Amino acid sequence: MKLKIITTGGTIDKVYFDAKSEYQVGEPQIGEVLKEANVALEYEIISLLRKDSLDLTDEDRRLIFQAVHSAAERHVIVTHGTDTIIETARVLKGISDKVIVLTGAMQPAKFRFNDAVFNIACAVMAVQLLSDGVYISINGRIFDPDRTRKNRQLNRFEAL
Repeated sequence: MKLKIITTGGTIDKVYFDAKSEYQVGEPQIGEVLKEANVALEYEIISLLRKDSLDLTDEDRRLIFQAVHSAAERHVIVTHGTDTIIETARVLKGISDKVIVLTGAMQPAKFRFNDAVFNIACAVMAVQLLSDGVYISINGRIFDPDRTRKNRQLNRFEAL
């Protein structure tokens, strides 16, 4: 099995220049995470966008849809900002015959203490084990995008 990984930006790839206010969405971090974890799975990473998810447009979501839809691989991970990950996941539900897992992070992968590495690991396992469909893998859980929400107060996702 070969895994396609499509990166779109979000906190997982952010680089901060001062106390969490001035930032840029940097290079995709998932490749480094997988390399450091010695993942022995064949994968290809496509850096599609470098945006905060609050800045994603309908056109960006069409671009993500097209990239996932046209991927030759059946197993696809999309890294994405958590603020609008649910909206993008719902757009991707129009794709059949693929296992699509979206993941992101509340803290950048470059931070010493972060949730990015754990979320990436969970997404890699999930995409191999789940049946065809679109899922969000975050906070150690798998969510249906139609039955989840981001709880900003608790800084986590939860099922509805």
